[in-house]
Amino acid sequence: MKTTSNEKAVTNEVTINAPLNLVWYAWTISERVSEWFASETVVIAKEGGAYELYFVPGNKTGMNTKGCKIIKLVDEKELVFTWKGPDQFKDIMNNENELTIVNVSFESVNENSTKVCIHHTGFKDDESWTDAFQWHQMAWSGVLSSLKSVLEKGEGNLCCQPVK
Repeated sequence: MKTTSNEKAVTNEVTINAPLNLVWYAWTISERVSEWFASETVVIAKEGGAYELYFVPGNKTGMNTKGCKIIKLVDEKELVFTWKGPDQFKDIMNNENELTIVNVSFESVNENSTKVCIHHTGFKDDESWTDAFQWHQMAWSGVLSSLKSVLEKGEGNLCCQPVK
């Protein structure tokens, strides 16, 4: 797994021992996304469709990406959607007209291996955004680890779960 950051974008990639179509479905079918990313999801896999993740079961008001949409969808190649940060950053990054953008690209390495690359842009070069940027560097690394784990071992770790 490789993580880099530059010019206020988080870039993270992972190679998963799973065929491209299964990795694609893991990102584009609600039931699959809820196995490794967020406990409740609404994913409508078409341009303009919802890409909503609800990280706390039953909570539709906090810790979610409600209202986020798919901007671009190229079958088994690219998924681009708008993004809202967690509640602690809502004042700087969850304004409807200024959402950040997540681009997920998919590349078949061979018939049983797929490279996934996340490129998250839209972070402002402002001190108030520093914590949000660093948080997303950590979070995307964990998200891709969970994706890899669920597809290779059947054991995903949902992101952003409340501490018990």
